[in-house]
Amino acid sequence: MKIHFTKRAESTYRRLPPQIQKKVDKQLLLLASNYRHPSLRTRKMGGEDHFEGRIDKKHRFTFVVESGDIYILTIGLHDEGLGKN
Repeated sequence: MKIHFTKRAESTYRRLPPQIQKKVDKQLLLLASNYRHPSLRTRKMGGEDHFEGRIDKKHRFTFVVESGDIYILTIGLHDEGLGKN
């Protein structure tokens, strides 16, 4: 599957510290090969194809799967980055 970033996710990614960017990159490689990989701890959110994935204990990302492609919507702190606060 091919991964695409929304403008918001791309902007957020650029502002992350380099060590977190590296973790994001690692998780996105797993995501591209299997979006339900156990290390991602993928959880279905509202909507048919909306999911949340884990970067580390504090960071998460949200994504949708459409037509065989993955679109990263948000990246951030667990609650803050997912629009829960």
